[in-house]
Formats: sequence, structure tokens, C-alpha cells
Amino acid sequence: MTRSVYISSVGRGDGRQVVELGVMELLTRLVDRVGVFRPLWHPGADPMLDLLRSRYRLSQSVDDMTGLPYEEAAALQARAGADELVAHLVDRFHAVAADYEAVMVLGTDYVDTNLPGELTVNARLANEMGAVVLPVVGGFGQEAESVVNEVRNAHTAFTSLGCEVIATIANRVDDKHAARAAKELGAHLPEPVYVLPEDPALSAPTVQQVVDELGAEVLLGDPAGLARDCRNFVFGGAMLPTFLPALTEGCLVLTPGDRADLIVGALAAHSAGAPPIAGVLLTLDQRPGEETMNLAARLAPGTPVLAVPGSSFPTAGQLHALRGKLNATNPRKAEIALGLFETHVDTGQLTERISVVRSDRVTPMMFEHELVERARGNRRHVVLPEGTEERVLRAAEVLLRRNVCDLTLLGEETAVRKRAADLGVDLNLLGPDDSGWSAHGTTATARIVDPATSPLRERFAEVYSRLRAHKGVSHELAYDAVVDVSYFGTLMVQEGLADGMVSGAVHSTAATIRPAFEIIKTRPDAAIVSSVFFMCLADRVLVYGDCAVNPDPDAAQLADIAIQSATTAARFGVEPRIAMLSYSTGTSGSGTDVDKVREATELVRSRRPDLLVEGPIQYDAAVEPSVAATKLPGSPVAGQATVLIFPDLNTGNNTYKAVQRSAGAVAVGPVLQGLRKPVNDLSRGALVQDIVNTVAITAIQAQSQAGRPDEDAAASAGAAVRQEIRQEKGGLA
Repeated sequence: MTRSVYISSVGRGDGRQVVELGVMELLTRLVDRVGVFRPLWHPGADPMLDLLRSRYRLSQSVDDMTGLPYEEAAALQARAGADELVAHLVDRFHAVAADYEAVMVLGTDYVDTNLPGELTVNARLANEMGAVVLPVVGGFGQEAESVVNEVRNAHTAFTSLGCEVIATIANRVDDKHAARAAKELGAHLPEPVYVLPEDPALSAPTVQQVVDELGAEVLLGDPAGLARDCRNFVFGGAMLPTFLPALTEGCLVLTPGDRADLIVGALAAHSAGAPPIAGVLLTLDQRPGEETMNLAARLAPGTPVLAVPGSSFPTAGQLHALRGKLNATNPRKAEIALGLFETHVDTGQLTERISVVRSDRVTPMMFEHELVERARGNRRHVVLPEGTEERVLRAAEVLLRRNVCDLTLLGEETAVRKRAADLGVDLNLLGPDDSGWSAHGTTATARIVDPATSPLRERFAEVYSRLRAHKGVSHELAYDAVVDVSYFGTLMVQEGLADGMVSGAVHSTAATIRPAFEIIKTRPDAAIVSSVFFMCLADRVLVYGDCAVNPDPDAAQLADIAIQSATTAARFGVEPRIAMLSYSTGTSGSGTDVDKVREATELVRSRRPDLLVEGPIQYDAAVEPSVAATKLPGSPVAGQATVLIFPDLNTGNNTYKAVQRSAGAVAVGPVLQGLRKPVNDLSRGALVQDIVNTVAITAIQAQSQAGRPDEDAAASAGAAVRQEIRQEKGGLA
């Protein structure tokens, strides 16, 4: 039977879209086929449904997600009664639910619905649909006592109508009242109560929203600038010396269009990063002259400059009512919402109460969710050398919002902060002199370190010159070498100041992994460093190795790659069944290439008799049961292989790319294996989600390596370095 969750408000303004997004995230971690149903809807665009369809790749059309428009529902209820309305909507629900393992039902929104007894309608629908209920109560602007009363009233209302309430959520509660409200509610209700605070980053409108709401003309600005959050509004009317100190980070400046001094001053302040602003909004239908606009474009490229015909006062009134919206065009807001939900909701507890049976299939989305969840479970610290790269900064925001790991971004501090501000990315970055910072606190944190000025540079030069003395590297040469971000980041990992490193978005593979070979080196149980890709197909995850590092491994190296790949597969929840691939299966072929694979297969069996391995075997016989039944009947691997080992880099690299492009597979990797500590390379064409996945994998690798003797020694060394830096400069670099 389909398991359904009914998310219901009890009034307006509760921001329940955060909860809807969070619950959808939980459901898609568990099962492949998740549906969405909104029983009653308003004509026109539905931003939440569009967001869910886009983010979770739902095949449902909007028509398949909806029941009746509110106007038709009110007319039907008036004409035939509430029973007829409920029956119609429940029939529609069951027609939708038949195709899904779980359905999230979005209750009514209390906005111009013309439905009497709206809460009762929601309760009846939930009961008739057989859905558990998750009430959401808005707490914006209320004291803790008022929030407690509202939640208790909502719980009583739904339970008295026969609903099975699995939890209650109070949303948008002022930070100063959230802890007290949560404590009191926990003592009064039998089910869990979660309290979500108001998040300024979520409630802040974007510049694009300002454009849409005011019908503003965009004089300057690019898409990244229009996506910036307007955290507050600053009105410019004073002279420049008085105006500049009033600027705050992320503010939208409102000023009459004839105040060229304020326009240029605000943009110059942004260019200097003191502070970075969201943009400038010109009023009174005034336009600066051509010279001013040209200067503005050069001062702060991409920063929006808008114009409206109205005066400042009525414009301010319109802006005051604006609040950030979740929609498909702004994925940043979705990540902020999910971070808020996952930080304040016990997702494990809520998942158990929903009681959805986990699917046997593993989809790409489920695999990606699992990576993030595992990384969050024991948060580690990852260094990202490419601190000014757009994709890296956007991925960093996602990682921090989702509490996946702590981060260090390498680069010149002003440049990193300026680039983040230009992109509208909010990382809440710490600087190199912020004292008291440590990884693995309550929430994920990021900091900036500039290798050129960091006090660690001298120590790292000593370490590197000692490690490479046999190659003639002096202290002076090492001092110059370690300013390179790849070397500096690798030394942070080596010295226990970070648990792993991810690079390669703009650097070559050689630039990323050469320092790891020189400094971190291979594990004692690994002969070589190799790589795997996790190939996420529609219904399963396969592991491909080696597709990125070793051009033509010999039999012994191929066996080592197979054993390492099986270990990596098991670490990430893929039961290893190894296929040693060749152009022939079993004893049907001969030749140097086949003999190499045959020898490697025997080496795997002798070294790891516990592993299931078959080879030589062709790809179709490895993954297709019908072919395996003919070519290798009775094999425990043929037809169901999960770890596929290619004989050389040429074959592996081309195969993974062919499967990725022609089968629509999600390729996660390359993931390096065999190093003493995790360092991973990115494709230079990596997308933001690819970077997020790779960082999560790196964090999980670091989790599994924590506690080894070499890790413990490095951690002790790292602690000594941190203490030394604090004494020298008052903070951890």
C-alpha cells in the first residue's frame, strides 16, 4: 500500500514550503517512485510544484499532481456538500497514488479559498486518504508561550478529528524564543515537535524578486547579480561621508537616480569588498548620465543597478512586504531551506515515524542523498584549493547549508570574499585571524586561508623540504613551492589540519594528484593509486575502475585496482561482485591482453579469497543475466557484477563516458583510492552537484580512515600546529 504524508497548515504565513521540501527530500532517500498531490489549487503557476518537479526529476505533470481549483471546490461543496467534495478529491488521489510507492500531499493554504471549515476539510482528506498528518504552525513574531499554545491547539484539532499525527512543526520562530518553545512543547505532546527558526537568508528576497515585484528596469547586472539576496535596505539621501558607513553587507541601496555620488560610492564600496552590496535601486524615474553608467559598469561588473518611476517612500513600502520565495529558478533558496530543515529536525526520527519501506532499487538521487547523509553523520573538514572558482563557491554554500562538512577555501581573502559577494553566495566566511575556530562544531563552518601570507607557510616548507630532500629540494625551493594552492592544501591534509582535499575544477589532474603522490603517498596495503567512478544508472549503482589514473596496468597492478575498487564499493554500500573485463569470456579467447586479465583474476582470488570475482569476461556477460546464462552459466558474478575492472585506461575512460552520455547515467568521480589520506580530483567540466558529491565522498573516506595509527599521529601533529599558530597569531590557519 502506498504510504502518504499529509502536510497541513492551520493558517497563513507559516512558510510550510520549507517543510514540504524537507519531507520530499526524506522520501526520495528511501524510495524510487515518489508522487506529489495537491488536492486544491489556485489557477496559474504553482512555484512549489515546479520546484519539486525540477529538483526531484518527477515525471508527473502539474495536471497529474492536482485535484480541483479552489473556486470549483467551493462551488461543489456549496452544491453537493462536503462529503461529495471529499469523495471527489480522494478518488483523484487514489488514481495518482496507484503509480507511486509514497505520496506527499500538500494541504490547503488558507489564501482566498472560500472554503468554510478549512482545517476540517484537511483532516477529512488525510483520514480518507489513509495519510499520516504533519501539521505546520507559523510562529513569526510570536513569543515562546504563544507558539506553544498554537502548536498544542493544532495538535488537538487534528487528533480530535481522528488524524494520525506523526509530528508537529513550528516554523519561522524567532531565534530568541525557539529553544524555550521546543523545550516546553517536548514536555506537553506525545509526538515529536520540531521548531524551525526564522532564517534571514531564506526570508530575504532576491534582486530578481525586486525587479518582478516593482516592475523595475534593469540598467546593469548579470544573472548572478540578480540572484543575490537583499538582506536589508539602505536609503541614500545624505552626503557620501555620512552615507558610506550606513552600508551593510548584502544591502540594496535606494537612492534618487540623480545622486551620482551615492551610486558611484556604493559601487566603489562593493568593488573594495567593504561591504559587498546586493545592488542599487534608483527612484524618481531618474537615470544617471552615460559617463556615470560606464564608470558604474567598470567599478562593479555584474552588480545590478535598477530603476523605478516611483519615489522612495512608496517603493520602500512595497519592498518591506517582500519575502524570499522557493521556486525552480532559485536553487540556492532550496538548499538554504533544506539546510534549515535538516539542522532543526531529527530526520532519522521523522523517517521512522513516516514508516516508508526502503526500496531495493538504488537510483542516482538516492545514492547522492546517501552520500550527503553519511557525510553529515560524522562531519569532517575538507580543504578546497580553488577558492575563487564560481562552481566551488556555489558548492561550498550547498555543503555548509546542508551541514555536510567544514571547509577551508584557499586564496587571497579579499578576492575570495569579493567573488562570493559578486555571485550572491553566502558562506558566512571566517578570516585567517578569527580565533576560537575549530572544525566539527555544531554547524558547518568555512574559513579562508591565503597560502602566501599564512604562518603555516614556513612550517609547510620545512615539512616539504624534509620529504623531498632526496630530490634536492631545499628549504628555499620548498618555501616557494608550498604557496601553490595544491601543495598547500595537500600539506594541510598531511599535517592533520584538514581531513581531505578536493581540487581539479580549474587545475589539471596532474596538478591535483602530484602533490599527493609526493607528500601523502600510498597506503601500506596498496601497490598503486587508482580511481573509480560510481556509475548511477536508473535502478542501480555500478563501480568502474580504473578510468582516470593508470594508462596500462600490468596483471599485478590490475589485481590491486580490483581489490581496492571492491573495498571502495563496499564502503559506499555497493556489494562487490568483481568482473575483470576483456574482449573474451572465460576460456574462449587467448592473447597477451586476455592473458593479463586472466592472471590478474587469479591474483585477486589468491589475495582475497573472500571476494567474488570473475574473469576474463565481456561487459554484456558481466551485467546482463540472459547473456551470462549462455556464456557463463552458474557464475556468482556473471550477469550481476557490480564492480567492473577495465584492462586499461583507454577502454575504461571511453566506456564510462559512453555510458554516461548514451544511457543518461550520473557519473560520480573519479574517486582516488590507495592514498594514505583522501585527495580527490574533479573534472574541469564538473557541475556544482558533482563537486558536492565528490566532497561528500572525500568526507566519508576520511571518516573510515580516522582512527588508523598514521591518522592519529597526524591528528596529534595537527593539534600541535594549531596550538603554535594560535599562540603566534591568535587563530587557526
